[in-house]
Amino acid sequence: MATERRSRCVWEGGLADGTGHVTFESSGVIKDLEVTWASRTEEPQGRTSPEELIAAAHAACFSMALSHALGEAGTPPERLEVGATVGFQGGVGITGIQLDVRGTVPGISKESFTEAAEGAKEGCPVSQALAAVDISLTAELTG
Repeated sequence: MATERRSRCVWEGGLADGTGHVTFESSGVIKDLEVTWASRTEEPQGRTSPEELIAAAHAACFSMALSHALGEAGTPPERLEVGATVGFQGGVGITGIQLDVRGTVPGISKESFTEAAEGAKEGCPVSQALAAVDISLTAELTG
């Protein structure tokens, strides 16, 4: 069964001096999250950016994909900590994505963990949607 999720941004003003407010309409968990050009290209100062939202979505999706792959292989994780960093340059766009995962997975070798992480990076639906940019991965087995 296919699902859809909906978010909305209301933007007021010009690019440099305007401000937007993002709401996660499907879940309602985020309302009126401020986004500005400055938070995208300078310091966030309590505001977010499209790249930070993409990073959050990518970290969550990759975590799910890796957890599934490890479970299917008979080595479910105790804990996965995933960071995603999305690079942005004005006038260019998104310049790349770095995924960093640290996992506590009993009974798995470092090589098998790295292989599962690479597979999850390729199979994650968000990775697939972002395939136009370079996605790098570091994987560390912590236990």
